[in-house]
Amino acid sequence: MPGLPYLNGIKAFEAAARGGGFAAAATELHVSPAAVSRMVRLLEDRMGVALFERRPNGLVLTEAGRRYQAGLTPLFASLAALTEQIVTQGSRQVLTVGVGPTFAIRWLIPRLADFRRAAPEVEVRIVTGGAAAPFAADWTCGIQMGSGDWPGLVAEPLFAADLLPVCAPSVGRSLAAPEDLRAATLLRVAHAPADWPLWLAAAEVEGVAADGPVFEFYGQALQAAADGVGVAVGIRPYVDDDLAAGRLVAPFGLSVPKGMGWYLVYREARRRDAAFGVFRGWLMGAVGQ
Repeated sequence: MPGLPYLNGIKAFEAAARGGGFAAAATELHVSPAAVSRMVRLLEDRMGVALFERRPNGLVLTEAGRRYQAGLTPLFASLAALTEQIVTQGSRQVLTVGVGPTFAIRWLIPRLADFRRAAPEVEVRIVTGGAAAPFAADWTCGIQMGSGDWPGLVAEPLFAADLLPVCAPSVGRSLAAPEDLRAATLLRVAHAPADWPLWLAAAEVEGVAADGPVFEFYGQALQAAADGVGVAVGIRPYVDDDLAAGRLVAPFGLSVPKGMGWYLVYREARRRDAAFGVFRGWLMGAVGQ
């Protein structure tokens, strides 16, 4: 094929541009950051165009690099979708959903049996990477929390992300008013330090600082709360099933918007994917839309 450039370098560049650096691309491509750097440099040499500015504090896309990535990412998504269609033709359809670990455990996995009853022909593959993980080229779709602004992606709103304190029923019996949190152990989530200050400010509780154990994920903090360790800030929809089952209680009536929402995120090319269409319809029904 005339004019087709260095494909390994293109793949390395697209992953680095999308992920924000060579380290993220190396993790995705299962090679070393040095290997990614060499492939990108070779691509630039063959094209005669600089795609990154290499600065002491990291990489910055050049204007040519931005334009190249804007065209490449949809092409890779279309190629992944086409490959899935060919591979699964006449067999089970494959759906790869990228989600954070807590959302997977607390909301999606408990509902997978319902989806399988609705679409037994679709094989679901769940991959997790947390909120900071870039949207991978081989994902069919993702469910992510944010502002709804992901360049190059379609984002359809699913849930509001509201915050409310939750705890075990035994702990909740000692919490009649928000002021009672002064004597409680307030559990923290490492990547969400603003949650407690946001809720306490809305509840007009002054002079209280969360200083309890710190957990990496919401799911860990919520499990500790259910076990009676302390009070966690729950985020919807993580806590809805536990509240309904009585494993957790919300001792106060106040819930506070986090300032973000949950979205179904995908590339426009996926609209032609039959498995995605089935999943999207089921998901919208499951969240009441």
